[in-house]
Order: sequence, then structure tokens, then C-alpha cells
Amino acid sequence: MFGPPHELQCELTLSDIQGNISSSSGDLLKLAFSTQILTSQPEQLSADNITTAAQIANTLLQSANITEDIAVAAVTTISQLLNASEESTQERDAVQSLTETLEKFSLDQHSNVSLVVQPNLVVQSVQVLSDSVGIQFTALTGRSGNFVANRIHLNTNTSELIADKGGATDVQIVIKFPPVLHSKNTNYSIGFVLYQNDRFFRSRAFRASSGTSRRVISANLGQVSGLHVEMLFKPTAVHNASLYDFACVSWNYTLKDWSTYGCSKVNHSEDGLRCFCNHTTNFAVLMSFRRDFKYAEVLNWITILGCSMSIIGLSLTITFQIVTRKSRKTNPTVLLVSVCVCLLIFTLLFMLGVDNPHKQLDRPEIQKDNILPPSDTQTERDRGPCTAVAVLLQYSLLGTFTWNTLYATHVFLMIRNSLATSPSHFTAYTVAIGWGLPAVVVALTLGISYRVDDPLGYRQEEFCWLAALDPKGNFDFKLPMFWGFLIPVAFMLIFNTVMLIYFAVTTCKTNPHLTSTRHTSMKKKFLSSFSLAVVLGLSWILGYLLLITQNQTMDTILNISFCVLTTTQGLQIFILFTAKTSIVKKMMADALKSVSSVDIPLHTGRFSLWRGKSREKVESYTQLDTDLSTH
Repeated sequence: MFGPPHELQCELTLSDIQGNISSSSGDLLKLAFSTQILTSQPEQLSADNITTAAQIANTLLQSANITEDIAVAAVTTISQLLNASEESTQERDAVQSLTETLEKFSLDQHSNVSLVVQPNLVVQSVQVLSDSVGIQFTALTGRSGNFVANRIHLNTNTSELIADKGGATDVQIVIKFPPVLHSKNTNYSIGFVLYQNDRFFRSRAFRASSGTSRRVISANLGQVSGLHVEMLFKPTAVHNASLYDFACVSWNYTLKDWSTYGCSKVNHSEDGLRCFCNHTTNFAVLMSFRRDFKYAEVLNWITILGCSMSIIGLSLTITFQIVTRKSRKTNPTVLLVSVCVCLLIFTLLFMLGVDNPHKQLDRPEIQKDNILPPSDTQTERDRGPCTAVAVLLQYSLLGTFTWNTLYATHVFLMIRNSLATSPSHFTAYTVAIGWGLPAVVVALTLGISYRVDDPLGYRQEEFCWLAALDPKGNFDFKLPMFWGFLIPVAFMLIFNTVMLIYFAVTTCKTNPHLTSTRHTSMKKKFLSSFSLAVVLGLSWILGYLLLITQNQTMDTILNISFCVLTTTQGLQIFILFTAKTSIVKKMMADALKSVSSVDIPLHTGRFSLWRGKSREKVESYTQLDTDLSTH
């Protein structure tokens, strides 16, 4: 049923309304409705608008001429302000004053308006008899998440906290009256205020980093001491997280923050968190949650096989390059060995250390002490090994790509300047850049994102690698995986790709050996370009394609290709830069030639059987010479 229409002045702003109320000019009811209309879209309000609207509502609730319609309009305005953005409600004094006014308003308005229910705010005023043992206020969970009048219950003669086992109780508070109240033959006024969230209670001691909100309930019985107040709060459900701990707190207007003074934990269950306090004010439960991590599975056989072959191939390549360095004066031994060393370290660490040795598999155990948590997200302090592995993995892989880029630069200079050897001082520069640049990037990444009490700003918990995803599982561009690895590697891969194209085009035009025959030309073109692509690590481009692909089939193909090509990169380097070299071919040929010919004597015998007769046995021997050689 709708009330009578009200004529409003649409040209008024919140500042105009505040001025009219302060000067006691204008109709309070019209001003209250105008304020309600102007705050109906709270997400568009600025911080100044929020402050002005809070001051208007504060003045309306304190007015001596307040009516039920004015009270409802003011409470509706406050309910709408609770939907404003957190940035807009940073100003503390105006909303702090408003919460104090709401407490007094709930205590004094039992004869005017006993219950006002809005989606984000409930104000209940009631008088109880002196012989009452206590009072119970309950808000049941609704389907929409908003407060509705038929789910707000009040029991004026009970002292027991009754939890609904079905989890339907959202918030419940019970005030058990002390004996001193029974001795006085007077009725008592009690007020309750229930807030949908804690936007008006901005804490410095408690940080809400995961976007959670907390219900706040206020109980006011005036200046009465020795109270027994029990509360029940339904635990907040956070996606992919479990309740780690909670604290029963009350708002301290002197400190302008939450405090555990006078409150303690009673117990906890899936149906609710129980608290006890010895006074009345604004109460809440501050909950901290620990993420439920899905730890990485054991490496599959493709990865293990590929990495194992790469480790063997890289070890042989490093040994070969060092042993034969004097006979290959024109080959970039330092560059290739450095590439292999970095890639070998990365592969070994990946196989042996990428799995987190300290998994958080146990269920969190709620502490008995009522200690205010610093945040709604609990993160274990760093234990060391997993972070150390992540640092070494980042350094070795960045080092691999840095040396790849230096190798590409060397090839470019050799072709452009037609040099048979490296330019002067080139080796010294490459050593400084190849080992120093990755160290600088890793140091910056650690300095910006790593904290001992929050190591997950730098690395992941599921396995020992750079942090990449937010708690909801979405890729986060603010985390170091993006700016500490993907960005620098992307620039190096782009440079290496350009150098590969330059190498292929230039070599095809100028190398006379590539034009002898069509078959030889195509073979050498392919092998030269493929060898350079392998040592430059261009197969890692598939990893970037995996990040942007949306097709499931293409994702599977790219995933398998990326896994096979990257895990066997060390084996590919061994085949192309060691096994196919002329030195190895000559060594193999000499080894085969050194095998002496083998003399194999063949023995034959012939026998005949005749009944009653004997026949002479004939035997012969043949010498077979076999010559094994390889041409």
C-alpha cells in the first residue's frame, strides 16, 4: 500500500538541503525525501556527497520534530549510503557521528516508530518489563541477502542464545539482565541497530584485503553495568577459503577502532560463531580466512622424460664445448656454454624442487584467545625453501633468455661485420650482462613484492614459482609473474625472432654453399635456421599463445607442443650443436675404423647312414674373412 504523494523540489542539491536544515527553514519531511532521492544511486556519490548526506541524516534523526515518515526516510538514506563504494566512505567523522546518533535514536523511539527495516539497516526500539530475564534479537538469513521485516524476530523474555541448526540465523544477540534491574519496578528501553556491512566502521587495525564485509549489531541499554551479552554470528562464506580464526570485538569511539576489551570467544561451529561481552555497544566478529590451495600434481611422464634427456644432453654439450674449445676458435663457446649452464640449472631445479615441501594440508584450528587479526586473509610466514627455489628458477630462466639474446646479438654482429671472431671486449660485456641483468631483475622483483610475513606476494603456494593469479583464480597483472618475467622475456623473444629472420634472409643471399644444389640448399637452410631457433628458445612463444587462447582444442595442442619442445630443449641443443658437429662425426668414424676385422672360422660336416655298411666321414673347413668398415 502506497502512502500519499509528496511534492519535492528537484533542483535542490545535498548542499542546499543541508543549508536549509541548518537554518531551520523548509519542510523537514520534504527535505528528508529529497535526500533519500538524491542518494538512491550511492555508487555515483562522491566522498563529499557521502559526508553531506550523513550530516543531513544525522540532523534529521536528532530533530525534536521527527515523525515516523521522517525517521523512515532518514533510515532509508543511511541504508543507501551503506552501498556506497569503500573509497567514498573513507571520511570517518561524519559516519562515526551518525552511528552514535543511531544508537541514541534506537533507544528513544519506542513510542514513535518501533521498527524500521531497510535492505541494509534495521532499527528496533522496544520497552521491556522489569521482571523480564532478558531479551533476544534475531535476524534470519533471507534469499536476497537483504534485511526484510518478517525475518526480524524479537523475544522480550528470554536469556538463552538459540542457534538454528539449519544455519538460518544470520545474527542473534541476547542480553541477560542483571538482578539489580529486577529490583526496580520500572520498564526499560532497549535499542538495536543492525548494519549490513561495516562501511561506517573503518578500522586501521584490521584490513579487509579480500573484499569481505562484516555484519555489525548495536545494542543499547543505557548506563547499565554488569550486563551479560551473548551473540551469534553466521560465518561468512568465502570462495576457495576456510575460516582460520575470528575475534569478538566492539567499537571503541575513543580509539575509533575495533577492540577486544570486555569480549571473549565462547565457541564456534558451522552454524555460528559465539561471543560474550560485558557491555553494550556496536559488536562484530572479525574473521580471517586461509585459502584452500590446490597443489600441483606430480610431474607427468612426458615432462620427466623430456627433462631427463635434456639434463643428459646439456651436460654432454657443456663438457664437449669446454674440452674442444681450442679447436673451435670461431665458435661462441662462452655464449653457448652459458646458455646450457642456465638451462641445466633451471631444469634440475624444476624437476627436483618445484614442488612445495611445506604444503598447508591440515585444517585450520581456531585459537581460544580472543586476539584481533590484522587482516581477513591469513598468510603463513615464509619458511624459506620454496621461496629460494622460486628465486633460483626465476634467475636461471631469465639468465637463459638473456644469454639467448646475447647469442642472437653475436650472430648479428658476425654476419653484419663479416667477422671470423667476436669483436674486442665482447666476451667481457656478455659475461657482465648475461649474469648481471637477471640478478638485477630478480632483486627488483623481491624488493617490490616479497615480504617475510606474506611470501605469496612474490611466489605461489601451489608450487615454487612466481605469483600469477589472484585469490579468485584470475590472472593478475600486478603480480610479479607478469612484470618480473613475462614482460622482459617477451622483449627478448621479439628481439630473437627478428634476429632469426635476419639470419635466415641474409644467409640465403650470401652463403655460396647453400646454392650448390636445391636439395642441399633447402636442407642447410632448414638446419641452420632451426638450430638458431632452438638455441634462442623461440619454442617459449607457445607459452604466450597459451595465455591468450580460448579454444579448448587449440589449448590442448599448444599445451602438448609447449611441454614437449621446452622440456627437450636441452636434448635438441645436444643433437644440433654437439652430435652433428664435424669433430663428433670424425670421432665416431675413427672409433668405427679402429674396430679390427673379425675372423670367423666356419666348420661343416657331412654324415651318411647305411644299413649294415660303414661310410667314410668327410669333413672340410673354410676360412671366412669379414671386413667391417664405415665410409
